[in-house]
Amino acid sequence: MVRVPRPLTLEPAAAARRRTRTRRARREAAAAWTFTAPATLVILGLGIVPVVWSLLLSFRADDLVTPGRWVGVDNYRALAEDPNFHTAVRNTLVYAGLYVPLSLAGGLVLALALNRRIRLIGLYRTLVFIPFVVSATAQGVLFSFILDPQFGAANSLLHQFGISPQGFLGDPDQALYLLVLISLWSGVGFCVVVLLAALQDVPPELVEAARLDGAGRWHVLRHVTLPTLAPVGVFLLLWQFIQALQVFDLVYVTTKGGPLGSTTVIVYFVWEQAFRTFTAGYGAAAAYVLAVALFAAGGALRLVRWRQARAEAGAAKATTRTGATGEEAAR
Repeated sequence: MVRVPRPLTLEPAAAARRRTRTRRARREAAAAWTFTAPATLVILGLGIVPVVWSLLLSFRADDLVTPGRWVGVDNYRALAEDPNFHTAVRNTLVYAGLYVPLSLAGGLVLALALNRRIRLIGLYRTLVFIPFVVSATAQGVLFSFILDPQFGAANSLLHQFGISPQGFLGDPDQALYLLVLISLWSGVGFCVVVLLAALQDVPPELVEAARLDGAGRWHVLRHVTLPTLAPVGVFLLLWQFIQALQVFDLVYVTTKGGPLGSTTVIVYFVWEQAFRTFTAGYGAAAAYVLAVALFAAGGALRLVRWRQARAEAGAAKATTRTGATGEEAAR
């Protein structure tokens, strides 16, 4: 059978353009993956893979040296009965319960004080923010010298006022509260910067209208400024709470969980189990208890914010309807 050659035809211009766009898109995708591949590998290697591996590790009895064995939920059962873990949870909650509200309140007070046009205001704002950029390790070393019971400057100053020497970080009744104060020294600066930025977005016409209606400073703060800062306040509340639950380096540098376990927090407990007693599976289980707490806190705050948004939207609709009804009645 003789095949008749097909006549040569010119490819339509639309099909040619389509193929050109396809080839260009493939080249751009290949170039994009080439540039993002190192970052993707880093995220997978340092983020996702360790999370999955530690989750599996939490169900094993493993010291990271000898072969481990599968124990199921025994690690979590042991945590529920471990008094040392209960102490770590209690210390963490006390720390967070003091640090979070005090940092937000202090940040708000300083932000309101620095939200003015006064001489050298830029210098004051910089001085407030500088402690935040100091690492927790440096803070721990600095305050360890200042609060040293024998040679520290704090006891020398107290001696000038006739006050007996204090144990400070060596006293089980004082150590945790002093860690909160050290953390506030740096943590308040972050809140100040965020709240200052939010204060710049408060509509000046609302403030002026409230003042024309006879509202004082307290009423303007309560009914105009604070409602405007509510979204930023929710963010700071969640951020500071997460930071409080994850505190570790300050404890490690200053007290190492002591004295008598009075400053042992959850993250330090995890580190101690994994790298001091070499019960890595047990430490991984404690870490996942902390992770669940963090997710629960984030979910609760998102729910609160969602309800606030719905309430604000409902109030706005009600105001719009009232205004429309009034206009119709006027007509």
